[in-house]
This record gives sequence, structure tokens and C-alpha cells, in this order.
Amino acid sequence: IAIIGYGAMGKEIKLQAVQLGYSITNIFDIDSQLEIKEYDFDDALDFSTAEAILTNLNILAEIKKNVVIGTTNWEKYFEDAKSITKKGGIGLIYSSNFSIGMQKFFKIIEHTAMLFNKFNDYDFMVHELHHKRKIDSPSGTALTIGKILLNELDEKLEIETETSHKKISSNALHISSTRGGEIAGTHIVYIDSIAETIELTHRAKNRIGLARGALFAANWIFNKKGFFNFADVI
Repeated sequence: IAIIGYGAMGKEIKLQAVQLGYSITNIFDIDSQLEIKEYDFDDALDFSTAEAILTNLNILAEIKKNVVIGTTNWEKYFEDAKSITKKGGIGLIYSSNFSIGMQKFFKIIEHTAMLFNKFNDYDFMVHELHHKRKIDSPSGTALTIGKILLNELDEKLEIETETSHKKISSNALHISSTRGGEIAGTHIVYIDSIAETIELTHRAKNRIGLARGALFAANWIFNKKGFFNFADVI
């Protein structure tokens, strides 16, 4: 495999890959850019930045290498990425969160929202907490949770991510964020009524689950063609 983006996630992927017996042939970062030339790797795992996605993908399509994309907040490039993937005849699998536990958590949220959809006394909210170095807010995972809830809850029509300084609309799903310390990632869905509160919580202990899930995805996309969401695979 090759790793694109050697930040905290890139380093964790390398650590887990070595433990699981993968061969890491290349690591690409600011000082070592991906180029159009021959490489020995089969799949690339891209955890760089949203702004670099299409540049990296164009090169990977040109050299016929499949890719796992774990970068978040690049939805505006989806259609371009699909086109590049199809034209290049390669395989691409993406997710806002490659933790297999989180993928199951998404399903729990989906089912729970369906159960409560017709009971208007219960309101849904989302809160996420991450370490102080995290750049984006809210997290891509929190936005994925928000989209799941909007799909299942008839009353929720829009996502509100800013701090509310006034009464919030009943049609808005509020997603709030906290940044600080060394929190690997906590996502909480609150279901609240006048009588009771239910909390669904996923708490990442570290980045191991994300890294191992990304390697699972690399195995799955190996020798395949097409544009896939990790949630569909799981």
C-alpha cells in the first residue's frame, strides 16, 4: 500500500499496517509528492486534505491505482471524483469514518430515528467532541449522522451547525461541537422529551479502529473498479 498524507492518521495506518503484515512501499506528504510514474503499490490510502483530493485522484487514475479516501468535507468534488474514477477505470472507496464500529453506530441511529419518527414529543440533537488540533467543525462523521437523521425524521428539514443565540426551529437539527484536550472522537445523539432523555454514544478510544477499517477497505477495493461508499460495503 501507499499512504498519502502523513499526519496523525497516516502514522496510525502505517503502525497498524506493519502489525497486520502489509507492505508499505510509499509515503507521500508535503515533501514527497505523488507523481505520474511507476510505483509498486496496489492501493493508496488518502488521508491528506479535501483540497488535494482531485489532484491526487487524477494522478492515481492515470497510473491505474485504486484508492481509499478517508479525508472529510470533500462532498463538493464527488461528481468530479466519480467521473475521474470511471474514466480511469479504477476503484475508489470513501467514508467520513472508516471505523467498523461507527458504521454499525450509523445503523443504530438510523433504526432509532425510524422508531421515534412519529412521536413528536421527542426531539433529536447531536454533539461531537474532538482534540484541540482538529481542523474542521463539525466533524464529517457528525454531518453524516445529521444526514441520516434528516432522512429518517419527517420533522427535521435542515442541519444547524452554528451556535444558536435564539429559539431554534423545530425543523432544525442542531449539531454542536467541542474542541479541546486529546479526545480521539466522541459522537452523541440525544433524544429528549419532557419526560426522559435517551443518549446514543460512540466514543473512540484512539485511531486504531479508523486505521484498521481503512486497511479492511483497501483489501475490499483491491482489483475492483467503481465508486463505493464504505457504509454500503459494511
